[in-house]
Amino acid sequence: MLKEQINTALKAAMKAGDAKLRVATLRLINAAIKDRDIAARAEDRCEGATDEEILAILTKMVKQREESAKAFEDGGRPELAEQERAEIEVISEFLPRQLSEEEIKSAVAEVIEEYDAEGLKDMGRCMGALKERFNGAMDFGKAGKLMKEQLI
Repeated sequence: MLKEQINTALKAAMKAGDAKLRVATLRLINAAIKDRDIAARAEDRCEGATDEEILAILTKMVKQREESAKAFEDGGRPELAEQERAEIEVISEFLPRQLSEEEIKSAVAEVIEEYDAEGLKDMGRCMGALKERFNGAMDFGKAGKLMKEQLI
């Protein structure tokens, strides 16, 4: 389970005396997961956050840091942008390999063909299928843009 993998990495990093940034980032991930666990208990789910929810949390964390890094660079703070990128590297260790643009194009075309999609009215179904198959491994912003281009 992904949660245990993250906990093990945190313990190992603390024992090894790894960089403060790595330990701090792993703690941030754990805090976000615990927040999701609490929300799951409020929904009467005993098991806590699922792996899919954890992947969504990690993906969101990476996206936030990418936006922050860009903002720091635009603001003339390259040292803070570098810190954000270092955090992205730590978070990305727990994400599946990201698909390349060509692989995304191929997956989009495959889903459009499979669902016999003919227009934007079918985009929701197709995006749902992509999210089900490639959760955490695909940039759905790019996929949505490519799908829209093909369906118009």
